[in-house]
This record gives sequence, C-alpha cells and structure tokens, in this order.
Amino acid sequence: MHFATAFVALASAVALGRAQTNTGEATYYYPGLGACGITNTQDQYVVAVSVDFYNDYPGATSNPNDNPICQHSLTANYNGNSVTVAIVDQCEACAYYDIDLSPAAFQGLADLSVGRLDGVTWSVN
Repeated sequence: MHFATAFVALASAVALGRAQTNTGEATYYYPGLGACGITNTQDQYVVAVSVDFYNDYPGATSNPNDNPICQHSLTANYNGNSVTVAIVDQCEACAYYDIDLSPAAFQGLADLSVGRLDGVTWSVN
C-alpha cells in the first residue's frame, strides 16, 4: 500500500514539473509583494512561475498565499550557468513553463540587456 501511495505522489509531482526538467523562456521583473504573500526586492534571488503552473501545483487552494509551491525553490540553467531561486510569485504573461526572474537572479544566467532567454531549463527543488 505504501508503494502505491508513493507512486501516485511521484506521478503527480512529475506531471506538474516537479522532479522533471522543464524548458521555457526566462525574463526578468522587479518583484514587490508576490502571490506567496512575501515582499521581495530586485536584489534577492526570487522567481515568478506561470499562473497555470502555480495554480496546478499539488495542494494549491483558492488562497495563493497558502500554495505549497511557496515552500520550494527552483534551479534554472542557461548556457552553462545556473541559479537557485525561491518561488515567490505568479507570472501573468508567462506560458506554462516560462519563468520571470528577479534582476539579480537573471544576471546569474545572462546580462539584463539580453532581456529574454530562450531554452532555459529548470526544475522545482
């Protein structure tokens, strides 16, 4: 019975981007009060995931502050560089696997002047 429960939990996590590598675009934004109910700054390593990814996360409720995704980070990779960032917000304009990084985090992958990174891989930690 424990095996079946663990398998279902793993399958749900994989289906929603956890325990798997996702590929999308990365942009940057200037964070403030995010969907997780925490105020962040541009100097912190934080990220917003798409609204759909955020809302589809296992355990999500109608109160975005209580979403279990807020207790996780993700690691993003681009061109041999990687950053680990706290998930703190939703990105309204993002496609399902796109992410919106704080300027500090984006600069860990590329210069801000690039603006948009295509082919960023990432996974929820």
